[in-house]
Amino acid sequence: MEQSEPAVPLPPPLGEHLRSPRLRAAMLVQQEALHAAREFLRGEGFTELLPPLIGPVTDPGGRGAKALDVDYYGHPYKLMTSAILYKQASLSGFPKLFYIAPNVRVEPEETAGTGRHLVEFHQIDVEIAGASRQDAQDVAAGMLTHIVDHVWTAVPDVLAELGRDELDFAELRSGKFDACTHEEAVSRLIARGHPQSPDAEIDWAGERILSLEADRPFFVNDYPKGSRGFYDREDPEHPGVLRNFDLLAHGGYGELVSGSEREADYATIVTRMRESGENPAKYAWYLDLAREGIPSSAGFGMGLQRLVRFLTGLDALWQVSAYPKLPGAVSP
Repeated sequence: MEQSEPAVPLPPPLGEHLRSPRLRAAMLVQQEALHAAREFLRGEGFTELLPPLIGPVTDPGGRGAKALDVDYYGHPYKLMTSAILYKQASLSGFPKLFYIAPNVRVEPEETAGTGRHLVEFHQIDVEIAGASRQDAQDVAAGMLTHIVDHVWTAVPDVLAELGRDELDFAELRSGKFDACTHEEAVSRLIARGHPQSPDAEIDWAGERILSLEADRPFFVNDYPKGSRGFYDREDPEHPGVLRNFDLLAHGGYGELVSGSEREADYATIVTRMRESGENPAKYAWYLDLAREGIPSSAGFGMGLQRLVRFLTGLDALWQVSAYPKLPGAVSP
C-alpha cells in the first residue's frame, strides 16, 4: 500500500523562527553532533580541511538540482553543490580527510514541501585514500553511532523535550545496521505497489516507505550506472552497476548518507563524463590532476541538517536550520 506524504509545515518569518525554543533545541543538538563527528574522525586519524566555496566547475549533481553561477573576475564560476572533486584532488597530501562543507543546490521548486530539501545545507564530507566501499561504510556507521551516543549523553533532556525516545535508537547504538541492494529495494517497493524505476535512484516516497519499515539504519548498495555522478566507480565484475551506496535512517527519515568507491582512472573518468552528457573541457583542472594520478578512494557525505532532523524528530529541515532557504522561496 502506498504511504501518503505527511503535510509539512512552512517556516514563519525569520525573526519569529530565530526566537523559537524549538530552533534553540535543534541548535544545541547540532553543536553536539558536530563535536562528536569531529571527535570521531580525528580519533580515526582524519584531517579536517576547509572546503572551497566557489570553483570553475562543481559536482554536476542530480535529481534536477542546479548550481548557482558566480562572476569571478569575468570567468564563469560555480558555487559548490558538493566538494567531491576537491576531496579526490586532496588525497595525495591528505589520505584521510574531512570537511564540514557548506553546499548550495537550486533544488526544484516542487521539493519545497518535502521537508527534506534546502537550497543551503551542510555535509560532513569524508574521503579515504585506498579504501573500499566497505571501509567507507564502516566509517559512516561508526561515526553515526558515536554521534547518537554522544547526543544522548550530552543533551538527553533536550531530546526528551522534543519527544524523542531513547529506545528508538537502541538498535543503532548497538551497532546494528542492515543492508540490501538497489535491486532488492526496488523489488520490495514494487511489491508494495510503489512504481519505483529500476534504472533510477530510489525516489523520496520510496525512501520513506523503506525507512518506515525499518527499526535501524540500513545501506542500499549498487545503484545503476546513470543514476549517479561520473565519479562513482563502476563495478568491474558487474558492468552497469556502481560501487556506491546510500545510508537510510529508520523511522521515515530517509537518506542520511551517500557514498561510493571513486573512479580514479583518467581515461575512464573522461568516458564516464561523456556518457553522462558532461563536457570534459569544463573539468580541465580536475582532469589534469587525474592524468597525473589521483589515488583510488572511497568516501561519503552525511547531510548535517538531515542528521539533526533525524536526531530531533522534527518534521522539516527548515526547523533545524537557523537561516533556512526553501526551494523557490525568496528569503533573507
